Amino acid sequence: MIKSIEKQRNFIDFTLSSLWRRKGKNLALVMVYTLVVFSLASVMFFTQALKNEASLILEGAPEIIVQKLVAGRHDLIPLAYVQRLKAIRGVEDVKGRHWGYYFDPIGRATYTIMTTGAMSLNDNEIAVGAGISRVRQVFRGNTLLLRTFDGRPTSFLIKGVLSPESELLSSDLILMSATGFSRLFGVSPEVATDLAVTVLNKKEIPTIAAKIVDKNPDTRAITRNEIIRTYDAVFDWRGGIMIAILAGAVLAFLIFAWDKAAGLSAEEKREIGILKAIGWETADVLQMKFWEGMIVSLSSFLLGVILAYFHIFYGSATLFAPVLKGWATLYPDFRLTPFISGYQLAILFCFTVLPYTVATILPSWRAATIDPDVIMRT
Repeated sequence: MIKSIEKQRNFIDFTLSSLWRRKGKNLALVMVYTLVVFSLASVMFFTQALKNEASLILEGAPEIIVQKLVAGRHDLIPLAYVQRLKAIRGVEDVKGRHWGYYFDPIGRATYTIMTTGAMSLNDNEIAVGAGISRVRQVFRGNTLLLRTFDGRPTSFLIKGVLSPESELLSSDLILMSATGFSRLFGVSPEVATDLAVTVLNKKEIPTIAAKIVDKNPDTRAITRNEIIRTYDAVFDWRGGIMIAILAGAVLAFLIFAWDKAAGLSAEEKREIGILKAIGWETADVLQMKFWEGMIVSLSSFLLGVILAYFHIFYGSATLFAPVLKGWATLYPDFRLTPFISGYQLAILFCFTVLPYTVATILPSWRAATIDPDVIMRT
């Protein structure tokens, strides 16, 4: 038992001393390795966090959205459709929604304008998102000048600025009354942008959506699950763009791992030969090389994951936000809720740690099976 403990102690000491003798090379390797893990982990964490935020936000979205189509394009829908939809069995309620887009040449950004019943707004009052307040430098009590559909400038009094906690959703949002919306866009009060349908039995949402389209062929019904899947696909696509951009760094790392597997340096071969000559078994040599590779790879993996975590959830994803957020001018200022899944870490581990670890064992196994005299003479 004492000999076994002593052997393990000597084994650990030799492994650490072997790493220390090549500290310059190993340090450079850890830096490059960490950078690769950091880049991939940042994209994965940011993409998944945005998908989670979108899912949480869309939980409050209408179960079914009904839009009228004209020539295959979205058009305003008459409020007379409300009674038609309410007549369908399983529909609990139907409400018209008024929303649209407004391009602001001063802020050089497109705003989303909606009517709301949650706030008491007069015809000339609005509430703006934190992003609009920041870009236009307007605050509660100020006025915001907007041009109506016929080009007339109209001033709206800012009654409030929406909470920064909701900026991911409301950064570019302007809320106003139905009368103000009609005056700005010239929309008749008899029509809505779309209809929000509430269903009694959530399991029947796809069935009711199909009934709506069947009884109203000039409409389309969009379910909440379809919207969530669309957002997931969009964020996955944007994450794929970043992975493609980082493909050069990943390819360089894979080439390095392959070069590592192609053979050992003369110094490393002599070291293995000496170990074999003093009585080390092939299994002992492979175990030592395995732990050398694991120390380097695990250190780089943990350091890269930790740096990516702080970069995404505490550094506002400075490096990747412009690509993955998707806004051209009006960027929301928000902090994502920290979220890391075991599946993400497993994929990242298999993609970065395992290839390098295998690459350190294969050449060591080939060298350890050769006669020590032959190795030391090479």
